[in-house]
Amino acid sequence: MAHRDLPAAPVGRGVLSTRRAFLQSSAAFVGAVSLGAPLSAPAWGGELRRYPIETPVLTTQQRMLAFPVSLTPGLKKNELNQVSRYKEFGYGEWSYGSGLPIVRRTDLMPAGYRKPDDAAKTRLLKFFSISDVHITDKEAPNQFLLLQQDEPAALNNTSVYSPVMLYSTQVLDAAVQTVNDLHQRDPFDFGIALGDASNSTSFNELRWYIDVIDGKPITPSSGAHRGADSVDFQMPFQAAGLAKDLPWYQVLGNHDHFMLGSFPIDADPSLGIRQSYTADRLWALGSVLQPNVATFPALFDYRTLKAEPAVYPGVIDGASPYGAIIHAGRADDPAFKDGPPRIAPDPDRRPLLRADYLAEFLDTTTSPKGHGFNLVESQGAEDAGFACYSFVPKSDLPLKVIVLDVTQSEHDGSRDIHGHGFLDARRWAWLKAELARGQADNQLMIIANHIPIGVSQIGSEMEWWGGDNNAKPGFENAVDLPGLVKTLQDTPNLLMWIAGHRHMNVVKAFPSADPSRPEQGFWQVETASLRDFPQQLRSFEIYLNADDTVSIEAVNVDVAAAEGTPAAQSRKYAVATQQIIQNNIKANSPNFATAGGRGTLPVPSMDPTRPQSDDPAARDPSIQFVDLSKADKPVPYHASSNVELLKQLTPTMAGVLKQAMALRK
Repeated sequence: MAHRDLPAAPVGRGVLSTRRAFLQSSAAFVGAVSLGAPLSAPAWGGELRRYPIETPVLTTQQRMLAFPVSLTPGLKKNELNQVSRYKEFGYGEWSYGSGLPIVRRTDLMPAGYRKPDDAAKTRLLKFFSISDVHITDKEAPNQFLLLQQDEPAALNNTSVYSPVMLYSTQVLDAAVQTVNDLHQRDPFDFGIALGDASNSTSFNELRWYIDVIDGKPITPSSGAHRGADSVDFQMPFQAAGLAKDLPWYQVLGNHDHFMLGSFPIDADPSLGIRQSYTADRLWALGSVLQPNVATFPALFDYRTLKAEPAVYPGVIDGASPYGAIIHAGRADDPAFKDGPPRIAPDPDRRPLLRADYLAEFLDTTTSPKGHGFNLVESQGAEDAGFACYSFVPKSDLPLKVIVLDVTQSEHDGSRDIHGHGFLDARRWAWLKAELARGQADNQLMIIANHIPIGVSQIGSEMEWWGGDNNAKPGFENAVDLPGLVKTLQDTPNLLMWIAGHRHMNVVKAFPSADPSRPEQGFWQVETASLRDFPQQLRSFEIYLNADDTVSIEAVNVDVAAAEGTPAAQSRKYAVATQQIIQNNIKANSPNFATAGGRGTLPVPSMDPTRPQSDDPAARDPSIQFVDLSKADKPVPYHASSNVELLKQLTPTMAGVLKQAMALRK
């Protein structure tokens, strides 16, 4: 179905009023008009498109996307932005392959355990997770686009640039409709978003995110709104909105309160980060993504944002059907003799800090109001931005979800990328109290947070933070990783730690340290990004088995993008990006004893449940993926994981659940 044939809905006429007032009152806008005149009234009148999905929705258990792993000849990594050439090489073309079976995992169970295939089971709970949507203002003046092409260390960094950034709102809309279709046929009890709703903590990104889920008219462009009457990723559309009877909850991610998920907005005012958001000129950027091994494991320093030689990192041209990067190059290039390139400013690009971010979720039409942040127990002004809370999804089920903020602090003094796992003293005390209370009250528990543990190498910028030379006193991590894992293992009612952040679907076991007490083990389940391949969400179903164990069935679901829609185009770009960049999104990292396994600088353990070794072949046996390359309909490459995860219950918890199920009947 061509875009022009898609059904339409009435337009919301007040969408652009504040932006237009700002632009008209800005003296800089006179110079920015050359980038594109403000849209004429007819472009915003009339009706908005609605984008359908492919129904009925099928999960990856029934079919998987299949495509060639690589193409020869093809594009180099630094040619990822040459989107208009993708078709020439066949990038992004895919078909459906065989489905991915659900694999039963008994890693946490006693030796010799076997679950009877015909054992009776009772479903306790069903929910879905999405993560790392990264709603992106692609026309913002303070991006890092050029660095993906020009900085050797950033060639694989598709968070800096990838053509999927063009369609972030439309993919979320398709994901919401995917959930709705599944919910209509077999209802979810709730949904949870595991962080990184925004790409760079700007107000317009967060509003697009909430408004898509709320089902409002969406204007997915900013500034001068170039291409909004002609380019599919810029055209206003009517979001479908999540089913009104389906509550959803939100987790805080690092991209939700750090610039590009990396640097505090106000840590060093001389860098001008805050001003760069609403500026009318592109900012000049130093080699901020060039790692400095001398400062390992803190490899980056935000002061290099202003290092020389500087470049203008570019901006997406909304009037270009392929999202061309314009205004990019060295700042001393004669093309920029008149100074930084002018762009159309937009007040809605303003950055949000923690408290601003949390408050925005109160402005919503879906439930619950606040999406969990209304449940935060604040202890005063010093708690502004505290983003931890818990909730009980079903009143007749002894299970609570603990939503934990494990992102770094804006005030920790670190100049490194702020993508690590971290708990300050307040959050750590709160978590321990929640776990102790849940254990005492005989509740099963799920911890929902943004950052997975025990899977990222030291120096990856995603591991548990060990501090650095610039950390301020009082802002150290309140608990090291061994201490955190021990506390979790000492909570036998904990089922799993669910997370996003790495854009992967990795499932990992944290077995009990005491083989005689298998109930002290827990699972970790990651949900991949809706932004990058494989653009999937997860469905979770939790069952009580007849043998007093719990089964967690976690299944990946592709966004059900209908042919001819922007979401379908995004899928092609996601596949193409994976084919060109070849990122390892099934990572199973060795637990090296020294930095990089080179035998020189000792490093702390990335996973306290595994021995350290510099043997690169010493991988985590619990991280597994099914090979479908020889299936009936081969799938050469995939990064999905469908599992049934077994968990041993204590006799007390098993009895409480049986009683609760009897009362249900």
